[in-house]
Amino acid sequence: MKLGSKKTILVLLDMVLIWISVMIAYLLRFELHIPAAYMRQWIEYSAISMVVGSACLVYFKMYRRVWEYASIGEVISIFKAVVATCTLSYFIMIWLHEPRVPFAVYVRVMENMILIIGASRFIWRVVRDKYNKKQSNQRKALIIGAGDCGILIAKELKYNSNSPVYPVAFVDDDPSKYKHFIMGVPVLGDRNEIIRIVETNDIDEVIIAMPSVSKLEVSEIITICKHTKAKMKIIPRINDLIEGKVTINAIRDVQVEDLLGRDPINIDLDGIANYVQGKVVLITGAGGSIGSELCRQIAPFHPKKLILLGHGENSIYVIEKEIHRLFPTLHIEPVIADVQDLERMKEVFQTFQPKVIFHAAAHKHVPLMERNPAEAIKNNVFGTRNVAECAHQFNAERFVLISTDKAVNPTSIMGATKRIAEQIIQSMDLVSQTKFVAVRFGNVLGSRGSVIPHFKEQIALGGPVTVTHPEMVRYFMTIPEAVQLVIQAGAFAKGGEIFVLDMGEPVKIVDLATDLIRLSGFEPGIDMEIQFSGIRPGEKLYEELLLSEEGLGNTSHDRIFVGSPLKISQSELALKILRLEKVITDKHGTVYEAVKHLVPSFSNVG
Repeated sequence: MKLGSKKTILVLLDMVLIWISVMIAYLLRFELHIPAAYMRQWIEYSAISMVVGSACLVYFKMYRRVWEYASIGEVISIFKAVVATCTLSYFIMIWLHEPRVPFAVYVRVMENMILIIGASRFIWRVVRDKYNKKQSNQRKALIIGAGDCGILIAKELKYNSNSPVYPVAFVDDDPSKYKHFIMGVPVLGDRNEIIRIVETNDIDEVIIAMPSVSKLEVSEIITICKHTKAKMKIIPRINDLIEGKVTINAIRDVQVEDLLGRDPINIDLDGIANYVQGKVVLITGAGGSIGSELCRQIAPFHPKKLILLGHGENSIYVIEKEIHRLFPTLHIEPVIADVQDLERMKEVFQTFQPKVIFHAAAHKHVPLMERNPAEAIKNNVFGTRNVAECAHQFNAERFVLISTDKAVNPTSIMGATKRIAEQIIQSMDLVSQTKFVAVRFGNVLGSRGSVIPHFKEQIALGGPVTVTHPEMVRYFMTIPEAVQLVIQAGAFAKGGEIFVLDMGEPVKIVDLATDLIRLSGFEPGIDMEIQFSGIRPGEKLYEELLLSEEGLGNTSHDRIFVGSPLKISQSELALKILRLEKVITDKHGTVYEAVKHLVPSFSNVG
């Protein structure tokens, strides 16, 4: 049936209901026998009310509403339409007809219309609620949070015929809601009752619908839910949703990032804009996980030009296309180059004259670099030296080195080379107008070489999941979080500092593996085994973030700390690096001795 014909039928039906309302009002007023003197008045009043009523119902958009989802808003609209209809009809009758319509009839007509027209609308809601029950193929869902978001989710799940899950219970910490029904769904307790409720009600999925609470609180709830066999889902933070519109598509799986319990970072937008906006910005390693995120987060600050430098053509092509799509007016310059090639670096700096450099290009895989120490040294040491010397020679304003916690008391060649890179930029700062700083942080979730993708791959293949040691711990943060803090730290640069990011509490790798298995719908030790493979070359059980001689100071940002600049002789460092350069191809331990000469705390013996 076409919309127009459907609307016509509804208008005619409402006219009949209005006629019935007026007739009942007259019958009640005159005790079921309408006097002959009022018969003509009744007919005229009915006709006028029908015409005026249909016009008012159209004006108040009563035919554009989906009555299966009727709520308080529809009740108010019905009330407005009926009051307008009865009042206009009454005054028209006063103007046209004597005797005057009894006021009691006017009141009763209004009452009848509200009841009859309202009932005609809400009967669709009653029918839907009566027959909309859980289907046998739908999974049972527990919604955590009986607030606005939780109610919207329950409504969507109940009345969407394509929903694979059906809400059977709420959990909420507000005691006033306990044992009450919302959208026909009972509130069975607070968060402390989650495990019991899941077990007694055979819950298949838990949906965390608390988008406005802190990530720490969400993390605490997830920790409770981990002790159940139910699959966990979550609604994104409220800022990620279109205001007032929450749908099934907004529900996503709980991810490892949600377990960290870290709230969004507050950044000084003006401070960052002051050193990025209108400047030529060079990002090395722009195709990598950290480098590409730097591109995404620097682009909104309107640099004059964004240079994406990388050795791999495919990764640079991908990030260039993404940034161009997101920021079509930004001047982007993709550059394929190797930081180990000094002449090529000079050519890039000569051509583009970058003023701000983020040096993210590096080899980072610890066991792989243990097997290829020369490549780690050439890329992480000589490559950093090349880019830093060019920054100095071509008068860059700021140079930010992306470093790692593995540079502190290193046990791997990768960590040692990153420590040497830190020394290079600290020594350069002593003789240069360029502000050279480093930002040191731990592991980032989801980066290339991260343990998370490795675990996910093992889970996808059916296990087992391999962990090197039961006591191994690491610091973790998300890639966007780390990059935001890196950019913010750049605004604090005075020269020579090593900024240290607040990584939160260290996480046991075995706990991370256990959580990932559970988040994937399996039970550790039952559905999927965890096996310990032993510590790999270059690894240690825990990482440190600061050398003892660096000290630790605060910055104006509560998540960024600063180590005191160390006095490093550029000439002495240059001689040591020259020695390293001469022995780099040696395979009999001399290269490790040269590295240890540069980094006395390096404990790897080759």
